[in-house]
Amino acid sequence: MTGQLLKIRDLRTVFTSEEGTAAAVAGLDLDLREGETLGLVGESGCGKSVTALSIMRLIPSPPGWITGGQILFEGIDLLGLDEQQMRRIRGNDISMIFQEPMTSLNPVFMIDDQIGEVFRVHRNMSRSDAASAAVEMLRKVGIPSAEQRAKDYPHQMSGGMRQRVMIAMALACDPKLMLADEPSTALDVTIQAQILELMNEIKAEKGTGIILITHDLGVVAEMADRVAVMYAGMIVEEASVKDLFSSPEHPYTMGLLKSIPRIDRAYAGKRLPLHVIPGMVPDLRHLPSGCAFQERCPEVQPICQEPPLLEKKSSGHPVRCWMR
Repeated sequence: MTGQLLKIRDLRTVFTSEEGTAAAVAGLDLDLREGETLGLVGESGCGKSVTALSIMRLIPSPPGWITGGQILFEGIDLLGLDEQQMRRIRGNDISMIFQEPMTSLNPVFMIDDQIGEVFRVHRNMSRSDAASAAVEMLRKVGIPSAEQRAKDYPHQMSGGMRQRVMIAMALACDPKLMLADEPSTALDVTIQAQILELMNEIKAEKGTGIILITHDLGVVAEMADRVAVMYAGMIVEEASVKDLFSSPEHPYTMGLLKSIPRIDRAYAGKRLPLHVIPGMVPDLRHLPSGCAFQERCPEVQPICQEPPLLEKKSSGHPVRCWMR
């Protein structure tokens, strides 16, 4: 890892509806260095995907707006760029692997057309050269019979192959930053392992910085260098993978780690039930005053009515909690 690639400060993204305004991202700070993988974890509805879409400037407006903050990519504030300038960066310097390939791939275009479009837009290739480059990208991500598969439509491919196509599109222009939103969700464990191995190879070969969004803490332990735990649009804890798993500080982080199934417990005859964090992620339109986690927290105290700051604690890493 070398220089700083991405610096996000006080990012705020909101969505409006007839029922009110929801702050999906509420004052987010993140840093990413070249060649680093940052795991972004938390329950559904915590703002992880909205963070990635905000970086890509793909928030649908209306109903969503980025209302404040900075997204500095190699020192350039992406929020200050017009759409034409952003298009030159999007898909070229910054790419994204979306969560569900079937909703991201166009069902009426063949695979080589969809990958080739990246080369035509960002590399000014002819259609025939772009098609050849698309086949080469399919080979690179491990799709067998790449020439034949390039002429398939998305519905003719398995889930694992479609995800590889998404990765091929994301890597076509050797991006400096890759946003991976649940890249192995709904894949069997064999294909999941192959996808994650491929991402590690890309990082090692190209020095690509990766933000990995996932619910799977096992994937985080294997892939990430650092982890940011997100809750109700804010980072509540950030640490190296080793520190997070060995000495978690925030009650929410502890709850997530306790929720990991343990095979050794089953075989030890203890038959302990899975740990469950009580309650649900709060309605972002009506957050409680103070700490957003207080209604689910086993350690809540009166001081939690005041909003805690993300500060370094005794563990040495930042935690947003009064009780640490």
